[in-house]
Amino acid sequence: MAKSSLAAGAVVGGSKKKSVKEYTGRQKAAIFLVTIGSDISSEIFKYLREDEIETLTFEIARLETIDAEQKDAILQEFQELMMANQFISTGGIDFARELLERSLGSQKAIDIINRLTSSLQVRPFDFIRRTDPAHLLNFIQQEHPQTIALILAYLEPNKASIILQNLPNEVQSDVARRIATMDRTSPEVLREVERVLEKKLSSLSSEDYTAAGGVESIVEILNLVDRASEKQIIEALEDEDPELAEEIKKRMFVFEDIVMLDDRAIQKVMREVDSQELAKALKSVDSEVQDKIFKNMSKRAASMLKEDMEYMGPVRLKDVEEAQQKIVSIIRHLEDTGEIVVARAGEDELVV
Repeated sequence: MAKSSLAAGAVVGGSKKKSVKEYTGRQKAAIFLVTIGSDISSEIFKYLREDEIETLTFEIARLETIDAEQKDAILQEFQELMMANQFISTGGIDFARELLERSLGSQKAIDIINRLTSSLQVRPFDFIRRTDPAHLLNFIQQEHPQTIALILAYLEPNKASIILQNLPNEVQSDVARRIATMDRTSPEVLREVERVLEKKLSSLSSEDYTAAGGVESIVEILNLVDRASEKQIIEALEDEDPELAEEIKKRMFVFEDIVMLDDRAIQKVMREVDSQELAKALKSVDSEVQDKIFKNMSKRAASMLKEDMEYMGPVRLKDVEEAQQKIVSIIRHLEDTGEIVVARAGEDELVV
């Protein structure tokens, strides 16, 4: 392999040879980037923050001579960490440890897992990520609504939505409200709930408070439940906490989601929308949304709308968002009255 310009700059000077264990994580990352060459390194930089790029550039600039043996050892270490990270993402810590033990031996597997978990936050309830939602539902439905809310907040939204929609009606809205108003949970509480779900504790890698729940969390879950469950939960929340219900409804369907509507539904919506409001609403959206609207208008109407947008000039973001919200409200009203259908994940397709 030809030596890259980065590598050429990194091997200037000489000093006593270090062992790989003496290098810091940043230095190893710098050596890794030097070894793979400037072309690939520049692609990696695209995914890093500016401060991370500055740190790595500094480390690269101050690297001393790195011999082939050290480079190979660091590349091997990165490969093992990436493999372990992939196993953790697939099936959790225990799953990763088991596979690593088979291929690398017990001690090596423990070293790699410890190195990863010392720098990565292991998500609470990791041990139930592969549990079937139906089994989990049977296990937790008798728990206190706050406990159920905490568990659902940490689950993937598609699994959480299955459990939420199958809870008793009187519990659904209570759990939804608790997820939406949840902020931070202490490690002690998380550990106690985990202990109830699993006899032995799942180790948390940090004593920091972890954030879960909130309005965005319940919106993501509600977007995946069936329409009947969503409607029942929202209606119950409107009675219990009208402000929270309104905040959730505002985020359930954002203006850009209009591209998910079929042409007939968009045409019906357009008949209810003021042209000036529509012109403002389209000012900050991408071409895909604009094209979807223009396509469902006559050539003359589309031309007039484009002229309105051009002559309108700069518009305050607040005014754009207000116009978009008015149109979203119209869409939700038409959906509630059955005049249009908004596609939702997990629902059966309509047979015409």
